[in-house]
Amino acid sequence: MNAGVGARNARQRRGGDVRDTIREFAEQHRSTSIIVAMAVIAAVLPVLAAVPPFSLFQPHNAWVDGFANAGTYVLLAVGLNIVVGLAGLLDLGYAAFFAFGAYAYAYGASPFSHNDLPFLPLLLVGAAVAATFGVILGAPTLRLHLAIVTFGFGEIVPIVFLNAEQYTNGTNGIGGVYQPTIPLLDRLPDSFQFSFTNPWPFYVLMIFILTIVMIFAYRLQDSRLGRAWMAIREDELAAASSGVNTVTTKLLAFALGASTAGLAGVFNAAKLTVVSPDQFLFAVSFTVLAMIVLGGMGNIWGVAVGAFVISTIQQTLLKQLDIVFHQLGIPILKDVNFLSYQFLLYGVALVLMMLLRPEGLFPSGRRRRELHSAEDSAGEALVVDPAAPTGGLV
Repeated sequence: MNAGVGARNARQRRGGDVRDTIREFAEQHRSTSIIVAMAVIAAVLPVLAAVPPFSLFQPHNAWVDGFANAGTYVLLAVGLNIVVGLAGLLDLGYAAFFAFGAYAYAYGASPFSHNDLPFLPLLLVGAAVAATFGVILGAPTLRLHLAIVTFGFGEIVPIVFLNAEQYTNGTNGIGGVYQPTIPLLDRLPDSFQFSFTNPWPFYVLMIFILTIVMIFAYRLQDSRLGRAWMAIREDELAAASSGVNTVTTKLLAFALGASTAGLAGVFNAAKLTVVSPDQFLFAVSFTVLAMIVLGGMGNIWGVAVGAFVISTIQQTLLKQLDIVFHQLGIPILKDVNFLSYQFLLYGVALVLMMLLRPEGLFPSGRRRRELHSAEDSAGEALVVDPAAPTGGLV
């Protein structure tokens, strides 16, 4: 009997050691664990879309296409999170950098420009062009009212692309943009080729790009530069007193955030095969900012999840609600275009979030502590002390 108890205790100790080892590994490699978990989820999502009830809403390929489109918004949200969530800089013209990446690709791979350059170099060119304009915008304006300046910049850029017809084809945009050509893939069967009817290669490509970007974003967050961004976000004067070059540090945040938007622009142009100024209006900047606030500003995986969920709701579920209610023939709802009310829904969601959970759905631990410590300090300042001479507030 004692031998059996001893064996059971030994097994329990071994099980506890294994759990402790896994827990320690997860804590030491937290960012890697999160990225691996998200990659696994991304691989499982298309499988879930193939079974009821999801398969009843729309064809399987339509779900995969929607997931690839949602990945574009995840990429935009992760980039804007560097600027807004980490560095604390409010950028209301983020769609402009999205446009620079898209037009860079369209100009490098379309009949309009008579160019047919490979996709991967153009991916880097799009990021570099967007980053360059991020520096051009940020250098003279970081000391000004940034929200107003970036909003104006975001409004001006589509107008410039609209009027520069010789280079952008104006209102018609650049059509016939070539889809990606990646070495060695052209030797594979048709199911691996990029086309309108086959969204799978785009989905796999987006997962690859997102994985690289998120690894880079986590490394940045945990680096000395990331800590400098967060110091500026909390107290720029204190950060400067500690030796942080605030102008250069903020400029780097602007450039890196813009380069990520450039990557998203290249992918979007290659997938849609058309680029026009109306794709980059303020609505895009507002949508991405709403995704960050709802997901959890400053938390990379929270922002990614928030962007994916909101984008999927926007591009898939709202459209399906229109069809379902129209088929059911419900008098009030059958003629409602739910997609046209998406910004009303965003506004209501943001107001509720600010009232009930200002840190977002999936905030970082630091962000949660900051907000709640501020609330506690405010509560302590309003404590009534009857013994005080005024009989009032402390």
